[in-house]
Amino acid sequence: MKKQSTGIHHITAIVGHPQENIDFYAGVLGLRLVKQTVNFDDPGTYHLYFGNGGGKPGTIITFFPWANAYPGQIGDGQVGVTTYVVPTGAISFWVNRLATFAVPFTKAERFGEQVIQFDDPHGLHLEIVEREAGEQNDWTFGGVTPEVAIKGFGGATLYSSRPEETAKTLTDVMGLELVGTEGDYTRFKATADIGNIIDLKMVTGVKGSMGVGTVHHIAWRAIDDADHVEWQQHAINLGQRVTEVKDRNYFNALYFRESGEILFEIATDPPGFAHDESPESMGTKLMLPAQYEQKRESLVNSLIPIQVRPID
Repeated sequence: MKKQSTGIHHITAIVGHPQENIDFYAGVLGLRLVKQTVNFDDPGTYHLYFGNGGGKPGTIITFFPWANAYPGQIGDGQVGVTTYVVPTGAISFWVNRLATFAVPFTKAERFGEQVIQFDDPHGLHLEIVEREAGEQNDWTFGGVTPEVAIKGFGGATLYSSRPEETAKTLTDVMGLELVGTEGDYTRFKATADIGNIIDLKMVTGVKGSMGVGTVHHIAWRAIDDADHVEWQQHAINLGQRVTEVKDRNYFNALYFRESGEILFEIATDPPGFAHDESPESMGTKLMLPAQYEQKRESLVNSLIPIQVRPID
């Protein structure tokens, strides 16, 4: 039976100063900081997770903040644009909010949808689009209320070094449906109601390089651990070089770099972000995996202090 990913689980990017990162994604965009932890492979670096009020898959953007690190180059082999979805009728609120915070933006149309395009403080390309589908985000912060709040991902635009091969991966491996082509972009759709639209740029450009302001990887959803193992074998059977399963505490993960050089992850929905904190307290303190707990004092002293705060 053909396997079909329901859509995006999370997107992970590299950014600069962690407080600037929090001020933008929580203070300006109104997302919830659902988890503050460390990079499990580099514990001297934060790993910050932002999403909806419940921290649900399909809403989570995660960051490795490297203050004063070198900038990257957005290009082929990367997620080029991350798209957020808001309720129908909310786009004017976001136009006004971006203007209020002096965030430059442009308006565009793609596949019959109006989008507003802008960058975060560290150069990541973002979009906001209105769609009816997707449950309301119950989180309220800094003047962003559920009626207008970001519901989660609308999707992403992929920049591939081999677009035709990436298209095959999206349909044959990930099970997305081909929707159509408009200009330089081909659209694919997964089955979830958010995080389900992928636009693939069908022309190549500059080669991307990793650094501040670039996406590290895009993660796709697996239902549970059993489904995850099926995904691993499914991808191997279709010629992907897939890693072993890695325990990321809040989900299990496996990785492969598809033929267009974009790093794909497949991540389990469970156990989620509330298994080591209550749903009410998520994101309020530094959480460490067991292997680093004995180093808590030294890690806290080495990490840049951060806080979630409203932005005037």
